[in-house]
Amino acid sequence: MSVSSAAVNRADTAIVGGGIVGLAHALAAAKRGDKVVLFERDDYAVGASIRNFGMIWSVGQQRGAMYERGLRSRAVWQEISAKTGLWAAPTGSLHLAHEADEVAVLEEFVDITEAARENGTKMISAKEALERSSTAVEDGLLAAMWSPTELNVDPRRAIPAVAEYLIQEYGVDIRFGTTVRGVDMPTVSTTAGDWQVDNLFVCSGNDFETLYPEVFAESGIVRCKLQMMRTGAQPAGWELGPMLCGGLTLLHYAAFDDCTSRTELARRMGEQYPFHRENGIHVLLSQTADGRLTIGDSHAYAKTLDPFESEEINKAVLDYLATFAKFPNAEITERWVGFYPSLRDGRTELVVNPEPGVTVVNGVGGAGMTLSFGLAQELIPS
Repeated sequence: MSVSSAAVNRADTAIVGGGIVGLAHALAAAKRGDKVVLFERDDYAVGASIRNFGMIWSVGQQRGAMYERGLRSRAVWQEISAKTGLWAAPTGSLHLAHEADEVAVLEEFVDITEAARENGTKMISAKEALERSSTAVEDGLLAAMWSPTELNVDPRRAIPAVAEYLIQEYGVDIRFGTTVRGVDMPTVSTTAGDWQVDNLFVCSGNDFETLYPEVFAESGIVRCKLQMMRTGAQPAGWELGPMLCGGLTLLHYAAFDDCTSRTELARRMGEQYPFHRENGIHVLLSQTADGRLTIGDSHAYAKTLDPFESEEINKAVLDYLATFAKFPNAEITERWVGFYPSLRDGRTELVVNPEPGVTVVNGVGGAGMTLSFGLAQELIPS
């Protein structure tokens, strides 16, 4: 008997994609009591969801609804960590300011962002920053912005752990190595047979041409290519503490878009770091569960991007990192290129219903780890 002629499989909700967006929607559906099946064409997640910093970075999100979505996502990460032992360190973050224009942007952000203040974000002195972080470069440090809301997870461990949590806690049927070949609701055709489902969420990430290509052709979505690196393990017992960034990050995240003082910062950065600005470089530093440090990144946007690394970009990232951070083991042991879908017109996500019962969720950009659980709660309320 062929697979296609076997008994039809049944689920309330099906998910396409085993990255963080798909896992988040599987969790939300399972929490409301749905029988859930998830299809991932690879044998395990290998895309953007494991090629990132592991930063649950609420503070960088657009002020208002996106910031609140990030905080709700953080709560889910903490819930999963409490139940599974998943490493999710509540490190918080430090935006280090070594120039007066960086201090000005940070002070303005704190002044105009009540929600961040209510959640503990505040300006601190250079002395206080150095007390919180032995990694921060003391020379020239003027001040810092401390935010306690950021979590550090290890993406290569976290994504498999979330998948296992869904299986064990909620009975989600996760089918790795299974490709969805087509959709004719209520039928979802896969390489493991046909399924009858009431709802389908297409969370296919960087592969946005296979299913509903016309949706993506009309969406304006493009790909972002980034370059990242990782050091070897730091000495036993050494901890990064707060995740760190410098002034270039204030030009990258939407949280700072409304800060009028950013204009002067952008002008100086354009003159002082033209290569960094041309290549979308800003620099973040996080840690993994086994003590290594993750460093990056750059940003290039197009529908099709070459797969090659630029050592000039890697060097620019490391040179800028050295202006605000120092640590014992700086040997780079891994380098990689990542790709994720991005909307370049200010939209924070792409949510489209191409036919009844089908929801396409994509375009969360580089904030998937930070926002996906909160977004899924909005689209699939309990």
